[in-house]
Amino acid sequence: MIPFKLTDELLEQIQQLIADKKNADLRLMMKEFHYADIAEIAEELTKDEATYLIKLLDSEKTSDILAEMDEDLRESILKNLSAKEIAGELEELDTDDAADIVSELPKDIVQEVISEIEDKEHAKDIVDLLRYDEDTAGGLMAKELVKVKENWNVLTCVKEMRAQAENVTRVHSIYVVDDEDKLKGRLSLKDLLTTSTKTHIKDVYISKVDYVTVNEKSEEVAKIMSKYDLEAIPVVDEIGRLVGRITIDDIVDVIREEADKDYQLAAGITQDVEADDSIIELTRARLPWLFLGLIGGIGAFIIMEGFEKILAQGYAILFLFTPLIAAMAGNVGVQSSAIIVQGLANDDLKGSINKRLVKEMLLATLNGIVLAMFLLLFVWLWTKEPQLALAISISLVAVIIVAGLIGTFVPLFLDKRGIDPAIATGPFITTSNDIFGILIYFWIAKLVLGI
Repeated sequence: MIPFKLTDELLEQIQQLIADKKNADLRLMMKEFHYADIAEIAEELTKDEATYLIKLLDSEKTSDILAEMDEDLRESILKNLSAKEIAGELEELDTDDAADIVSELPKDIVQEVISEIEDKEHAKDIVDLLRYDEDTAGGLMAKELVKVKENWNVLTCVKEMRAQAENVTRVHSIYVVDDEDKLKGRLSLKDLLTTSTKTHIKDVYISKVDYVTVNEKSEEVAKIMSKYDLEAIPVVDEIGRLVGRITIDDIVDVIREEADKDYQLAAGITQDVEADDSIIELTRARLPWLFLGLIGGIGAFIIMEGFEKILAQGYAILFLFTPLIAAMAGNVGVQSSAIIVQGLANDDLKGSINKRLVKEMLLATLNGIVLAMFLLLFVWLWTKEPQLALAISISLVAVIIVAGLIGTFVPLFLDKRGIDPAIATGPFITTSNDIFGILIYFWIAKLVLGI
């Protein structure tokens, strides 16, 4: 399969077909594209052009296009559709995707849209999903699945599975429940095919099955599915009844969104924003950390002013190395915190905090000594003052050790307090290490030089 690439020529051709209202040609062209590709095309069109394209195509395809496209564009298009048209789109979607779209609709039309859905069981399932928080297993799951009763025989099981599978896009697993719909296990397709039709399911099903509860956080669901290489996982309610399943495509979205959020936090952006958001929204997301950086700079200035005596005694060169010390402190702190945050995200960190801190201190010491030896040689050759070179080099080792400890401790501390540790890889660590680094640098230099 050749990857789709949206060129300027193709976009102009589509826009011209829309402008000329050549609907037959437009339908024929769109027939060749995957729904994800059409969603990409729609995002490059104007709002009116995208709405025209959606209304032109049949709901079987446009429902998937709407589910795939950017939320803001989808919201704009849905405003131009009637409640009946929106309901027609929802009927073609799995319940999880349909619930996501309904949750974005204005509250005053939700009830009208739901009432227009002809398949009342589908409508009931959508409404049921809306009661769960979007960042929980309940908010991720779809109602479509294949389940069989443990007291059925294989023949009955096959008949029921055929009926259920009509509403399931892809059958990942066959789940076994009791008469109260409580999850008991899973059924192997191989066992189903090789077992006598009179055999009861309770005699052949596999009791060991991974599952999550409806209130499990989406990040935890992602960790479980990643750890056990699951394509789908069943979801049970508070009393163990099977109520849905989560598939790998939903988890990929969770992982991507979490990665985007962590990346923005690491860059000092406090809210989930995109490049196309308004200047006010982008400013609100960026300004808090920029203000922190400003406060940190003022703090560094106050610290350096307290050591102005060094300048008066002919050691102005120490101030020239201040950017180097601050940069090393920030870099080491970000490196340490990034490794810890990654370990926390992947659930790979083992052992106590004390052991982790000791390991980081040893690592920072080794790195610091190697770098300090090079710096010692450089400063000595440049200034011809061995004591000054020694002061700067010792300061560098101390600064790197402290920065490594801060970069390790802060994300661990934040995680223990239930705060996203990704915040520790950004300006927070850089600013704090700059201040501590400068303070340690001048204090050690003053001590070594006897000023």
